[in-house]
Amino acid sequence: MKIVSYNVNGIRAALNKGFADWLKATDPDVIGIQEVKAMENQIEKSIFEDLGYHIFWNPAVKKGYSGTAILSKVKPNHIEYGMGIQTYDDEGRMIRADFDDFSFISAYFPSGTTGDIRQVFKYQFLDDVYGYSQDLIKKIPNLILSGDYNICHKAIDIHNPISNKNSSGFLPEERAWMDKFTENGFIDTFRQHNQEPHNYTWWSYRAGARGKNLGWRIDYHMAAPEIASKIKRSVILPEAYHSDHCPIMIEL
Repeated sequence: MKIVSYNVNGIRAALNKGFADWLKATDPDVIGIQEVKAMENQIEKSIFEDLGYHIFWNPAVKKGYSGTAILSKVKPNHIEYGMGIQTYDDEGRMIRADFDDFSFISAYFPSGTTGDIRQVFKYQFLDDVYGYSQDLIKKIPNLILSGDYNICHKAIDIHNPISNKNSSGFLPEERAWMDKFTENGFIDTFRQHNQEPHNYTWWSYRAGARGKNLGWRIDYHMAAPEIASKIKRSVILPEAYHSDHCPIMIEL
């Protein structure tokens, strides 16, 4: 089974850049999408239905902003929209699909790059999602929490750790949260299989950063140990150009 996570930075823009053809060629069984930036009635659902996907959409209340989705060829037993905290659920930051053998979350963590208010919001989200995930992992031991975390965990995950030490996404407090998260029940599946540097999932649109591979690794498939042990491959797919992010994939 192939599972993909992809921040598309606007599903309609991604579709205009060939996302549907890429999806057909890659053929994941499940894909979690972040930053859909669209209501369900603003997309042509037959594009995905014709490829065999069930569609589950969790947009933000604010139009053209945030939002998550899951497309799955296997019909889930249950879909959970949000995490039960209205502030985040109004921004469509999480959607979960429960299958027979595991549960999969597509999550879009807040960015703090627009200023202090959103950075404080991000820290509050991190506190709340930690508690939520700790409770959830007790009920669902085969849990995969994937998506755009908007945090580089370690120096190996960012092209210039020294100049970015005071940048949102690589702040000491954010990295400490990632330490806590990965020390208490969640495994970074990419690093489980690959310890090489220069592997990134997001690049600025400025100064030709992507062509020079001056990136950040901020997208993750985090998995509970029981299900992580069944992951045979965890890779980044940088050849996909539909967004400032690229997709990441695991194979169970």
